[in-house]
Amino acid sequence: MMSPFKRYLAEEVALDHAEGLIPRREALRRLGLLGLTLPAAGALLTACGADPPTGTPATGMTPAPTRAQPSPSGTPVGPSPLPTEAITFPGPQGAALQGAWAAAASPKGAVLVIHENRGLNDHTRSVAGRLAASGYSALALDLLSRDGGTASFTDTAQATAKLGEITPERFVADMKAALGELQNRAKGAKLGMVGFCFGGGMTWLLLSSAEPRLAAAVPFYGPLPAGADMTGTKAAVLGVYAEQDDRVNATRDAARAALEKAGLTHEIATFEGAGHAFFNDTGQRFNPAAAARAWDRLLGWFGSHLS
Repeated sequence: MMSPFKRYLAEEVALDHAEGLIPRREALRRLGLLGLTLPAAGALLTACGADPPTGTPATGMTPAPTRAQPSPSGTPVGPSPLPTEAITFPGPQGAALQGAWAAAASPKGAVLVIHENRGLNDHTRSVAGRLAASGYSALALDLLSRDGGTASFTDTAQATAKLGEITPERFVADMKAALGELQNRAKGAKLGMVGFCFGGGMTWLLLSSAEPRLAAAVPFYGPLPAGADMTGTKAAVLGVYAEQDDRVNATRDAARAALEKAGLTHEIATFEGAGHAFFNDTGQRFNPAAAARAWDRLLGWFGSHLS
């Protein structure tokens, strides 16, 4: 049976095809790397709204809704990023973890940054650099560290597939180790976390893993783990969602309920006119206006709960 996070990664591929971002052949290749058979991959593409080979939706399936035209890649929101430094630090069971470190001149707090489903790349490093330029020292963790790091994969689809093979327990252990490294590098600072898409799901996962060191977290359009229980954290949580992201929005009410059950300070922000991955200025879904508003909300949240 496919794990929930691998299922999420497969649906990401299907959504990219349904919205015309990748051709069917490439979608099938990527789904094959994730372990789906050709019939299963075809069925998933159809279920997510992509037309089957006949050009007619399968019985009982609903075509993908028409979305706003994706924006081309553009200028990142926020300040010019400070440079990041590639670092290696101790992880669980003797593992060496990799990341990108950006130190703020006068830190108001420190933030762990978790990448999307393609691993640690220049976009995620830029987010860490922009946080540092805004006064928050930041560590962008490479969740593929134990597999040689993202840079060891020549094909981003292979990096995505490898992420789909990693257990939630390993993800949690590596993120907890990264928080420890963040504590060592930013002595006395309150700790925050932000993650995007897959990384948003990782943020929800860590919030559900009895992690008491987080003071604030901002998951961007990430899938909520099944049965999420956040009673083990004290973090103030800003959940960021996109109006046109039906798939992730299906767990929004459950996220709100889990936050309320845990008694956590929280807000749920849904950005109008935006789709999944709207913050990524290197992608075709980039929405500059929504990204700018989200960045302001993020800094306001960290300003209230980390500074």
